[in-house]
Amino acid sequence: MEQKLIEKLEKQALQIRMDVLEMITEAKSGHPGGSLSAVDIMTVLYFHKMRYNPKKPKWEDRDRFVLSKGHACPALYACLARSGYFPLAKLKTLRKIGSCLQGHPESNKCSGIEASTGPLGQGLSFANGVGLAGKLDKKDYKVYVMLGDGEVQEGNIWEAAMLAAHYKLNNVIVFLDHNRLQIDGELKDVMNIEPIKDKFSAFGWHTIEINGHDFKEILNALDEADKVKDKPIMIIANTIKSKGVDYMENKAEWHGKAPTQDQLKEALAELV
Repeated sequence: MEQKLIEKLEKQALQIRMDVLEMITEAKSGHPGGSLSAVDIMTVLYFHKMRYNPKKPKWEDRDRFVLSKGHACPALYACLARSGYFPLAKLKTLRKIGSCLQGHPESNKCSGIEASTGPLGQGLSFANGVGLAGKLDKKDYKVYVMLGDGEVQEGNIWEAAMLAAHYKLNNVIVFLDHNRLQIDGELKDVMNIEPIKDKFSAFGWHTIEINGHDFKEILNALDEADKVKDKPIMIIANTIKSKGVDYMENKAEWHGKAPTQDQLKEALAELV
């Protein structure tokens, strides 16, 4: 059963990657690098793990996903469309005037978006508030968060990390998309965040480290997170910037650059 599930998720992730590339190429603008590195994790969440209903997007007992690294929204938009929140044709409107699919998520414009994000470092604080509300209301929903590794250079991440531990928010599960590159280059050169696992452990989090492109490891980490009773969970996912496209992988220049039509054809040929 697990192997069939993994094969299904791999196929879905491949489709999401193609959607991301096509959207950004059509828009002639966007962030392929951090979108592609996050696809596998988001695929597991939207097509296996999370509890939600696209026909009732404000259902109180739904699980929530907060994309704190909002520039990776093409991956989120593709997951939402493929999950039934809005028609697939809308993906072609990325970053166009009047579209609800802008360059960063806006929760009041498009069904399924839980939080307006973009200013880095704010998504975890928002998720903490939602998680704390769930505790107070005696709800059993989970709040899943995606952070960028460059994002954890922000000071407000660490204030939020303290709060989550203080209130024992085990319903807040964070994935750190640790692709080791940001817009200005390598993290270790811009501002080193290591030892990141030790830091979150010291702040009172239950920490797990995985390969963020290995579906079995992602699934196992989520199963482990479900068993944690008194701590927030940090899943450090080691990933590859622009995963899946050879000429883009591990190159900071693809943080925020759209492929040309010829480059898109090359990328899609590699993926299929």
